[in-house]
Amino acid sequence: MSVAAISFAVFAASQVGTPGPANMTLLATGARYGLRRALPFVFGVCLGKQLVIWPVGFGLMQLAETVPWAFEALKWGSALYIIWLAWRVANLRLTVDADAKAPGFAAGLLVHPLNPKAWAIITAGFTAFSAPGTPSFEATVTIALILLGVQLLFHPMWTYGGERIARLVAGKPEEKYLMWSLAALTVASVLFVLFAGGK
Repeated sequence: MSVAAISFAVFAASQVGTPGPANMTLLATGARYGLRRALPFVFGVCLGKQLVIWPVGFGLMQLAETVPWAFEALKWGSALYIIWLAWRVANLRLTVDADAKAPGFAAGLLVHPLNPKAWAIITAGFTAFSAPGTPSFEATVTIALILLGVQLLFHPMWTYGGERIARLVAGKPEEKYLMWSLAALTVASVLFVLFAGGK
């Protein structure tokens, strides 16, 4: 009775490290504000997943079986929120304004609770990598720590990648195409999670 921690860590790295709504948001934030100014947002994104993990670990999925429409509404509401973020990204330009305020810690906290991909990863952790009968606390702590560690590795990398890309294209004709591409990838990743069940 335990969590297959190594297997889950590999799975988590493959999911957290690849493009998705959160990583596209981090990339765009890094491109607009740079890694240093975006760090509070990055840490908010990392900790925001914990707001999903703990309720799921202590019975939220059982509630989903009795009130399925609520989770369906959450799924589609979350998708609309991420698509709205993508629209904002599409219309951002990378010319850095020293007076512009970067999104903060609180804004970062909202990203994963409203991210369908995050819900899919977490649900897989409890259903595919936890042995039946594993105590809720043990499973939840293991999944929470693994995901936090993987996020602390990959999320700053995505944000810094955005900063480096911005240095190459800011103020150039390619800039608008980059921002529209990031927005399109964000929308595509949401639609993929919605219609492919997170696989």
